[in-house]
Amino acid sequence: MAISSVAKNFRDGQLAIEDGAGSPLTVTVQYEDGNFSASGFTEGLKDIAKYEDRGAFYSARHTKRVYPSGSFAAHLTDIADGTEKTLFDLANKTGAWAAATSTLGANAEVMTYKITWTVEGTDHGDTADHTLVLDDCRLSCDISEGDPSTITISFECMGAVTAT
Repeated sequence: MAISSVAKNFRDGQLAIEDGAGSPLTVTVQYEDGNFSASGFTEGLKDIAKYEDRGAFYSARHTKRVYPSGSFAAHLTDIADGTEKTLFDLANKTGAWAAATSTLGANAEVMTYKITWTVEGTDHGDTADHTLVLDDCRLSCDISEGDPSTITISFECMGAVTAT
Protein backbone atom coordinates (compact mmCIF):
# COMPACT_ATOMS: atom_id res chain seq x y z
CA MET A 1 0.00 0.00 0.00
CA ALA A 2 1.35 3.41 -0.94
CA ILE A 3 1.69 6.17 1.62
CA SER A 4 -1.26 8.53 1.45
CA SER A 5 -0.71 11.78 -0.39
CA VAL A 6 -3.31 13.61 1.75
CA ALA A 7 -2.15 15.29 4.96
CA LYS A 8 -4.47 14.46 7.83
CA ASN A 9 -5.70 17.12 10.25
CA PHE A 10 -7.86 17.52 13.36
CA ARG A 11 -11.06 17.12 11.32
CA ASP A 12 -10.14 13.53 10.44
CA GLY A 13 -9.79 12.03 13.93
CA GLN A 14 -12.21 10.23 16.22
CA LEU A 15 -11.55 8.94 19.74
CA ALA A 16 -13.29 5.96 21.34
CA ILE A 17 -12.67 4.63 24.85
CA GLU A 18 -13.90 1.30 26.17
CA ASP A 19 -13.61 -0.81 29.27
CA GLY A 20 -12.63 -4.48 29.42
CA ALA A 21 -16.05 -6.09 29.78
CA GLY A 22 -17.18 -8.80 27.35
CA SER A 23 -19.74 -6.31 26.04
CA PRO A 24 -17.66 -3.19 26.70
CA LEU A 25 -18.94 0.14 27.93
CA THR A 26 -17.86 2.51 25.17
CA VAL A 27 -17.84 6.25 24.64
CA THR A 28 -16.98 8.18 21.50
CA VAL A 29 -15.60 11.50 22.69
CA GLN A 30 -17.80 14.46 21.69
CA TYR A 31 -17.05 18.15 21.41
CA GLU A 32 -13.32 17.60 21.39
CA ASP A 33 -10.72 20.11 20.30
CA GLY A 34 -8.97 17.71 17.91
CA ASN A 35 -5.76 17.88 19.93
CA PHE A 36 -5.15 14.20 20.72
CA SER A 37 -1.47 13.63 21.39
CA ALA A 38 0.56 10.59 22.37
CA SER A 39 4.29 10.29 22.90
CA GLY A 40 7.01 7.96 24.09
CA PHE A 41 6.83 5.29 21.38
CA THR A 42 10.10 3.43 20.96
CA GLU A 43 11.28 0.24 19.30
CA GLY A 44 9.68 -2.63 21.21
CA LEU A 45 8.50 -0.17 23.89
CA LYS A 46 11.92 -0.56 25.52
CA ASP A 47 14.25 1.97 27.09
CA ILE A 48 17.98 1.68 26.45
CA ALA A 49 21.16 1.87 28.44
CA LYS A 50 24.24 3.33 26.79
CA TYR A 51 27.60 1.89 27.79
CA GLU A 52 30.91 3.71 27.68
CA ASP A 53 34.53 2.74 27.99
CA ARG A 54 36.31 5.65 29.69
CA GLY A 55 33.88 8.17 28.23
CA ALA A 56 33.63 6.67 24.72
CA PHE A 57 30.35 5.03 23.67
CA TYR A 58 30.70 1.39 22.69
CA SER A 59 27.29 -0.31 23.08
CA ALA A 60 23.58 0.13 23.70
CA ARG A 61 21.16 -2.40 25.16
CA HIS A 62 17.41 -2.58 25.63
CA THR A 63 16.44 -2.39 29.28
CA LYS A 64 13.10 -1.76 31.00
CA ARG A 65 9.77 -1.11 29.30
CA VAL A 66 8.64 2.42 28.48
CA TYR A 67 5.05 3.58 28.93
CA PRO A 68 3.72 5.94 26.24
CA SER A 69 1.50 8.74 27.49
CA GLY A 70 -0.74 11.39 26.04
CA SER A 71 -3.80 13.56 26.37
CA PHE A 72 -6.76 15.18 24.66
CA ALA A 73 -9.23 17.90 25.57
CA ALA A 74 -12.97 18.23 25.10
CA HIS A 75 -15.49 20.94 25.83
CA LEU A 76 -17.00 20.48 29.27
CA THR A 77 -20.74 19.85 28.94
CA ASP A 78 -21.33 17.88 32.14
CA ILE A 79 -19.17 16.78 35.05
CA ALA A 80 -20.80 13.74 36.63
CA ASP A 81 -23.98 11.86 35.83
CA GLY A 82 -25.48 8.64 37.13
CA THR A 83 -26.55 7.37 33.72
CA GLU A 84 -24.70 9.30 31.00
CA LYS A 85 -21.06 8.47 30.22
CA THR A 86 -19.16 11.64 31.14
CA LEU A 87 -15.38 11.93 30.82
CA PHE A 88 -15.02 12.93 34.49
CA ASP A 89 -16.85 9.76 35.55
CA LEU A 90 -14.74 7.75 33.11
CA ALA A 91 -11.46 8.88 34.69
CA ASN A 92 -12.79 8.42 38.24
CA LYS A 93 -14.80 5.20 37.71
CA THR A 94 -17.94 6.84 39.05
CA GLY A 95 -21.46 7.45 37.71
CA ALA A 96 -22.26 5.44 34.58
CA TRP A 97 -18.69 4.06 34.68
CA ALA A 98 -18.90 2.76 38.29
CA ALA A 99 -19.53 -0.79 37.03
CA ALA A 100 -16.78 -0.63 34.38
CA THR A 101 -14.33 -3.53 34.12
CA SER A 102 -10.61 -2.84 33.87
CA THR A 103 -8.91 -3.99 30.67
CA LEU A 104 -6.39 -5.60 33.04
CA GLY A 105 -9.15 -7.96 34.24
CA ALA A 106 -12.22 -8.02 36.44
CA ASN A 107 -10.13 -8.38 39.62
CA ALA A 108 -7.51 -5.77 38.74
CA GLU A 109 -6.83 -3.14 41.37
CA VAL A 110 -6.08 -0.46 38.75
CA MET A 111 -8.81 0.71 36.37
CA THR A 112 -7.59 0.84 32.77
CA TYR A 113 -9.26 1.35 29.40
CA LYS A 114 -8.62 0.79 25.71
CA ILE A 115 -8.23 4.00 23.66
CA THR A 116 -8.72 3.89 19.89
CA TRP A 117 -7.82 6.89 17.74
CA THR A 118 -9.17 6.50 14.22
CA VAL A 119 -8.03 8.82 11.45
CA GLU A 120 -10.20 8.98 8.34
CA GLY A 121 -8.41 7.67 5.28
CA THR A 122 -10.93 6.16 2.88
CA ASP A 123 -12.67 9.50 2.31
CA HIS A 124 -9.30 10.81 1.10
CA GLY A 125 -8.57 7.97 -1.32
CA ASP A 126 -6.60 5.79 1.11
CA THR A 127 -7.29 2.04 1.04
CA ALA A 128 -8.35 2.11 4.71
CA ASP A 129 -8.78 4.35 7.74
CA HIS A 130 -5.78 4.56 10.06
CA THR A 131 -5.89 3.53 13.72
CA LEU A 132 -3.77 3.73 16.82
CA VAL A 133 -4.97 1.40 19.59
CA LEU A 134 -3.59 1.83 23.10
CA ASP A 135 -4.42 -0.96 25.53
CA ASP A 136 -4.52 -0.81 29.31
CA CYS A 137 -4.48 2.98 29.71
CA ARG A 138 -4.87 4.56 33.14
CA LEU A 139 -6.72 7.87 32.89
CA SER A 140 -6.70 11.09 34.87
CA CYS A 141 -8.53 14.34 34.21
CA ASP A 142 -8.16 18.08 34.66
CA ILE A 143 -10.95 20.64 34.37
CA SER A 144 -10.40 24.23 33.29
CA GLU A 145 -12.90 27.04 33.32
CA GLY A 146 -12.98 29.21 30.23
CA ASP A 147 -14.85 29.93 27.04
CA PRO A 148 -15.57 27.09 26.70
CA SER A 149 -14.66 25.25 29.87
CA THR A 150 -12.67 22.12 29.09
CA ILE A 151 -11.88 18.71 30.48
CA THR A 152 -8.49 17.27 29.64
CA ILE A 153 -7.94 13.54 29.83
CA SER A 154 -4.35 12.38 30.31
CA PHE A 155 -3.34 8.75 30.01
CA GLU A 156 -0.46 6.36 30.50
CA CYS A 157 -0.44 3.22 28.35
CA MET A 158 0.68 0.06 30.15
CA GLY A 159 -0.43 -2.41 27.47
CA ALA A 160 0.07 -3.13 23.79
CA VAL A 161 0.25 -0.43 21.15
CA THR A 162 -1.12 -1.33 17.71
CA ALA A 163 -0.93 0.95 14.68
CA THR A 164 -2.56 0.27 11.32
